[in-house]
Amino acid sequence: MSGAVLLPELTPENTAFWTGGAHGALMIVHCDACDYAIHPPELICPKCLSRKVSPRAARGSGTIHSFTVNHQRWLPDLNVPYTLVVVDLDGEPGVRLTARLDDTDPTAVTIGQRVEIGFVQAEDVWIPYFRRSGA
Repeated sequence: MSGAVLLPELTPENTAFWTGGAHGALMIVHCDACDYAIHPPELICPKCLSRKVSPRAARGSGTIHSFTVNHQRWLPDLNVPYTLVVVDLDGEPGVRLTARLDDTDPTAVTIGQRVEIGFVQAEDVWIPYFRRSGA
């Protein structure tokens, strides 16, 4: 993955998500009381209002729900075109993750395509991206 990225600020609710890639894990917060998957991560379950939430490693695979091919150079070092995908994560009902799709010809991307997670380190965070399954 190449090009400029803006790095997130690490907070108590999102640190596991942004640092899980150091161990190759996509961390999704779950409610310990009702097992609801919470993304973006929060400290309180929006379903049952429990404060007992914790990050768990997700499978790291999924299906492209939607995508867009971007041709605008929003930042000076941003390589274009690039593809952003919205992915339905396997084993995480209701959770969709938006990230870049790496090393794929934008004209070859399709809804329903299978993808898997990868990470690239940028300072103290690991940015998730997707790649075609088996690629």
